[in-house]
Parts: sequence; C-alpha cells; structure tokens
Amino acid sequence: MASAEELKTKIKVVMFDQYGTVVDMQKGLTEIATPFLKEKGWTGNPNSFVTWWRRTHFENSMIDALLHKAHTPYREIGHRAVAYTMDRAGIEYTQDEVRYLVGCIERLTCFPDVPAALARMQTRYKIVVLSNGDPDMLEAAKQYHRIPFDAVISVAEANSFKPHVATYTKAAELMQVRMDEVLFVANHAFDCLGAKAAGMYSAFIDRRSRPFGGTPYQPDLRVEDMKSLADLML
Repeated sequence: MASAEELKTKIKVVMFDQYGTVVDMQKGLTEIATPFLKEKGWTGNPNSFVTWWRRTHFENSMIDALLHKAHTPYREIGHRAVAYTMDRAGIEYTQDEVRYLVGCIERLTCFPDVPAALARMQTRYKIVVLSNGDPDMLEAAKQYHRIPFDAVISVAEANSFKPHVATYTKAAELMQVRMDEVLFVANHAFDCLGAKAAGMYSAFIDRRSRPFGGTPYQPDLRVEDMKSLADLML
C-alpha cells in the first residue's frame, strides 16, 4: 500500500464513484421513497426498502457482468430491481411508478462535505467520475450535484459494470493516464477492490465505520469523509 505522501508524487487523476460516494444515495432515495410508500399504505421501514432495492440492483448488475453478454443499461437493471422489491414488499405498482423511482437517482445531491473537498482536490488533480450509471443519467445528474468534473465516464464505454477490470482500464485509457497515475475513491469496498486489482491506487471513504474485509486488495488510504481525503492529498 502507498502512503499519502507517495501518492501525491504519482497521482494525476482522482477518480470517483458517483452513486453513494459523491451523492448520498441511501439518504436521498429514502427521502423520496418515504412519501411514495406511505401513499401506497406500506407500513414498513423506507430505509429497509431502499436497501433491498439497492442490493437487488447490485446483485443483478454483477450477474449481468458475469454473463458476458451485451451490457444491460443501468436504468433497465434499476427497473427490474424496483419491481422485484415492490413485489417482495407486496406493493401494487405501475411501470410508470417504477420509472419514476429509478429516475429519481438522477436528482440526488452530494454529501455535504463533497463540493468543497473536490474543489480543493481539483486545484492539484483532474477529478473524474467513473460510474455504473448510463451516460444520459450521468448527464442529467450534473444540474443536481453541481460538481464541475473534468470528465464523467460511464461503464457503458467498457460494456460491463464495475468492478470488471475493463471498466477501470477503459477509464484510464480515456483520460490518457497510466493505471498507477489514478487514485480511485469509493464509499464501498467492492469498487476500491476492483480498482486496486486493476492496477490503480484506491481510497476508501468509510462513512459507515464498517470493516473492509479480508482481501489482498486493501485500499491505500482509508478516511472517514471526503474532507479528510482532501486534507491528506493536498
């Protein structure tokens, strides 16, 4: 693992996951789902509903990547995940309602510490998004998160979801940098693990104080929030 001092001499691009790292996905979707579920008469925990939804989406994304068939759009995977979750919860719904909930992902806003921290890092590095989201979803999201990234890259460029190695290598290729000139930042272990295994450095934003897990691909940096990362890298 590399120290922050070592990384400062090597890194040209700081690359971020968007959903859950730049924007607060769990909180944002729970706030959106709460009135929706109340109107449906569902008395369960909206936060749990969102967790089911996100876990189902993640599982289906990984299955899609492992099948090695044509890449399925993130939005389509999302529609399937929401429909499954509502079936599981016993909620009646329409396809328009499914599309509405998935469309809300585009309107998520940043964690409070993110804008200032990324602005600071952008004075020294290029800041880039590499997201599982579809290109049009990522474009629509710009007006809500308001971060002026140097580039926003969808995994559609690599025809697979993260953490497939092709997604990280394609992103580095598009930015015209070597893999070891990129620090990949994520709020979840799988993305840090994937980037590190592909040859990038990684930083784990451990907002939830959770163990990273026993993998040889440990993150180079582990911090509690984005401000702390900026403090280390500047």
